[in-house]
Parts: sequence; C-alpha cells; structure tokens
Amino acid sequence: MDDEFYSPPWFESSEILAAFLASSSIPVHSWELCSQANAAAPRSFVVKQFGNTGYISFSGIQEMPASVLGSAKLVPLAAASSEMFPSFNIQGGGGAALREEGEEEVPAMVHAGMLHLFLYFMRTTDLEGKIKLLIQCKSIVITGYSIGATTASLTALWLLSRVKSNFNPPQIFCVTFGSPLLGNKSLSDAIITERWGGNFCHFVSNHDIVPRLLFTPLDPFTHHLQCLLQFWHSSMASQLSQLPALTLTEDDVNGYYRSIFSGVERAATADEGSRSGMEVWPFGSYVFCSTEGAICIDNANCVVKMLHLMLMSGSPDRSIKDHLLYGAYASKLCDQLLTRRNFTESGLPESSYEASVSLALQSSAIYGQDPLSTLATDCLLAARREDLMRNININSAKLAIGLSRINPLRAQIEWYMASCSRSPDKQGYYDSFKKRGYSKRETQINMNIIKLRNFWGGMIQMWERGELPHDFHQRAKWVNGAHSYQLQVEPLEIAKYYRKNLHRTQGHYITHGRKRMFEVFDRWWKKNGGQKEGPRTTFASLTQDPCFWARVEEAWDWLEQLSNEPTNSQVPYLLEKIRSFESYAENLIVKKEVSEDVIATNSTYSLWIKRWRELQNTFPLLSNGQSA
Repeated sequence: MDDEFYSPPWFESSEILAAFLASSSIPVHSWELCSQANAAAPRSFVVKQFGNTGYISFSGIQEMPASVLGSAKLVPLAAASSEMFPSFNIQGGGGAALREEGEEEVPAMVHAGMLHLFLYFMRTTDLEGKIKLLIQCKSIVITGYSIGATTASLTALWLLSRVKSNFNPPQIFCVTFGSPLLGNKSLSDAIITERWGGNFCHFVSNHDIVPRLLFTPLDPFTHHLQCLLQFWHSSMASQLSQLPALTLTEDDVNGYYRSIFSGVERAATADEGSRSGMEVWPFGSYVFCSTEGAICIDNANCVVKMLHLMLMSGSPDRSIKDHLLYGAYASKLCDQLLTRRNFTESGLPESSYEASVSLALQSSAIYGQDPLSTLATDCLLAARREDLMRNININSAKLAIGLSRINPLRAQIEWYMASCSRSPDKQGYYDSFKKRGYSKRETQINMNIIKLRNFWGGMIQMWERGELPHDFHQRAKWVNGAHSYQLQVEPLEIAKYYRKNLHRTQGHYITHGRKRMFEVFDRWWKKNGGQKEGPRTTFASLTQDPCFWARVEEAWDWLEQLSNEPTNSQVPYLLEKIRSFESYAENLIVKKEVSEDVIATNSTYSLWIKRWRELQNTFPLLSNGQSA
C-alpha cells in the first residue's frame, strides 16, 4: 500500500493525528524497518521506499556509553552548526524561551551524547546522500527505536530546516518508538513556533522506563544503566527470540526504578516557573500504548503528567520489559485506535468535551484504577482547556488575516458610493443600489456584500461558540471594525430587502428582516464603542444610524396609509409615527450625523419630505395634528 499523506504536512490536533495513524500503514512500516535496522550492524540505518513515501530508519542498538547517556548534559542545538539548524539560532529570532526581564534567554538545547551520535551519522556515513535520493518523494518518514529514535528526531529537525524555504517540499513525518527525551523546553517551544509539532509522533509503552530516564540524574546508576542497555540491545539483536539474562539484582532494579519514578514525579508536579530551562521536555504528539488500546496526546504538560501516572500503575520489572513490546503494539495500533468503546453504567458524560476524555481514558492502562483514573481525567481536561485556549488564539489570528483580505471589498463599495454621489440623477448609493440592483456594477457590489456577510457572520458564530477570546467583543479593533462595516453595508442590505418587496410579504426590515449579527454589533457598539465626538462641521461619511433607510421606508408606508383615506381612529396614530420620524431625521441632519446622499435631491428621504409637505398643503389640518 502506498503510504502517501492525504493530509496537511502538520497535524492541528492529536485527534487528527490519531485518525491519520489509524488509517495508515506508517506505524507498521516504521516498525518493520526499525527491526531490520536492529538486525544489522550497530549504528546502522535502513532506507526504503514504499510507493511515493521514502523511509529512513535508525537502529535502537547504538554505541553510546551509559555514562554519556545518563549524564543528561544539554548543549545548544545551534552549537552543532548554525547552518545545519538555522531555525534554532537565537540570532534568527527562534530557538530561545522568553524569560522574565533581566534573565538571559535559554537557547534550544539537546542531549550532548544524542547530538554527537547524529553528527556521527551526518559526517561519517552516506546518510545525507541517501536523503537526497528521497527528496523527490511526496513524503519522507524518519523513524527510530530507543536511542536511535533521538537520531531520527534530530534528522527530521535538520531536514525540516533544510526544506523550509523550498517550493513544494516533501512532507516530513517522524515516528519514534521508546525514545528518550531529547531536549529542553526551549527546543519544544521553538518547534511549536515553527509549527512542526505535528510532524513528530512518539510511541511510548505505558510503563517503558526509557522515555522517562532523563528526568533523573543517572550518574550514581551508571552500572545499572549499562546493564540495562546490554539487556535491551541483546534482546533487539535476537528479535526477542530469547530474552537474555538481566545482570542486575532485584534490589538494584527496585532502587533504579524508585529513582526514575521520583524524577518523573518531580517533573510532573513542578510549577511552570520553577523549571530551569536545563531540564528535558517533550515535544510533538505522544501515543501511549498498552494492551487496552492507545491514547494520543499533544499537550506537553499533559504528556509529562501521563508519563508519571502511567508509571504509577506499573512495576520495576514491567518498566524494563515494556521497552521491548513496541512490535506488538505497532501491529495492532490501527485496531486499537478504531476500536469502538462504550460508556459504563454510570451514564453518559454531561458534554461531548467530557465524553472525549472518557473514551480516551478507556484506551489507557489506568482506566478504572482510582485515584489514578481521576488524576488522569483531570490531566486530560486541563490539557483540553489549554488546547482550546491555543486554538482560540489561533482563531483570533486567522480572523485578523481574514479581515485584511476582505478590506479591499469595502474599498470597492466606498468607490461605488463616491461614484453614485457624482451621478447626474442626484441619488445616493442607497437608491442607486435599490433601483439598479441587477446591473453589472451593482451585481459586483452584491458579491462583495455576500463575501463580507459571510466573514462577519462567521465571526459572530465563532464568538458565540466560545472559539474566540472571552473579551473579543470588547476589543476596539473588532468593535470599531464591525461598526464601520455595519454603517457601510447594512443600508445596502436594506435596499435589497425593499427592492424585492419583502416588506409586503414578511413585514418591515427592522422587525422582520434584520440579520441578527447587526443586532449583536449594535450591542457591542453601545457597550464598548468609541468616545462621543464633538459637534460636526461637515456631514458624516456614513449615516450614523445603520437602520436609517429602513425607517424612511416605514415612513413611506405611513404616508401611503395616510393618503388612502384612513379611518379617523388611524389618523392620530399615523401622524404620531410620521412626526416622530420627521423630528428624528431632522435632528440627525442638524447634527450632520447623516451622509450627504440622504439629502440628495432625488433620494428616498428627500422625496418623502416632499410628499409629506404636499399632504400637509393639501390637508392643512395635518400640520396641527388634526384629522382631515
């Protein structure tokens, strides 16, 4: 089967990634190649192509002394070569965590031994040449097992930096199995900044000790780690046909396990501000695997907490042997991610939000094991809230980009308004659009109206669904922008409404035809609008009442009723309505809060005034409020 990516080169959420993995053979192919690399010589890698997808796989059997692995010494990634990892140079604007004022920036750092191993492959093997041969593929998957997984991650970072500016580069995806943590939080932050987090997927067996190793200084346990490395490497080389003997006593294993557990616990319970920047931190998405299923998480804080909670349900012996179970998990991952799960007799969760967490926990080894299950639920809910906030900020940024793209549409409407004001028929843009709505020029303006309506209407829907910042409706940029759009475009919406005679079948615009988003914008403006201006010396560029023309149309209806011999009981009511509108309109004009098109010679308003004066002259009693 061809392993092409039928999705973006990065995944916007762990749910999307999980769905992709469940429908892909990438995990199976990745593990098959890791097994082939394990069977070859130490420090080996395998290159293979499946259809239009190229694979590079690094063996889990790597010659790294336990003293080097356990030292957890971190060095700046850019120290390897500023040209090799340009995205992680502080001078380039990335690769450093922001610190409090007065504190130095912490650069993106990686484990010194793992960086040395990567540089060995780049400088003494034909790895770079093999990658060049795969660049023409539609996608490249870089995979690795155990210590070799860190080489895969560094290779992926190098390749992502290299193809970043290429036109139509291959999609790059890194899959690791049982990888130790590679670098610090600054590295994780820089990867997020580059939007590469979705390019990394780390498979972790629920109780595997290797992904948790570097939370703890291991200098006192160099001998223990060396024995474990020999045990794991011998098992990998033999393809698990027969597990070798572990040359550690039970007390040694228990002591080592307790030390690792304490380090993971400290990391999971530490406050955000207490981290030094020199501690390891996860990046990308993590797939926690067990016999019960698999759960995919892309929130780093949640990953660390789950590394702790999962280990609480394990044992020293399982923590060692779980590092050798990835072949079994990879072969049934698709079934696990697609397994249908049901809610227990406790009933349905209160929301889809909680339902997704409940279903996720059913795929973990700690489901139903209180208090671990409760702690895991709290962890996943907190991560979900963080993700929602992240998506909220992304949505806000996308809206700002969308606003800049639609502003030219308003500029075209502004040009249309100006051309109407210069027209010899002495009508403003409201009347021109109402009477010539099917001409070529008005058709183009109508298309602009539809596009603007879709943007602003979509924004209101996002705001009401809670997908935008809680104070979004108070931000001057959006309050003012919505009000300006409304003043310019709502008169055209009114013109379309009355051109189609919808007021005859549905009722007048303000009560029966007005779109709800304009009512929302009214509330925003009244509550958060700009300061009141002083007296105007010139007419406004836009009439300050967005519904002014709808009021004019209703006033015309009252005049028609008054002209058609109304009953004596109707006359006082109609006169009150007409005079109220007349006073309101005159007040706006005196304050110059209307645009000049309102008082154009042949505007609907000017013709209304003319008709009203004719009725008063014909029936003088109308001038003093008496019935005719």
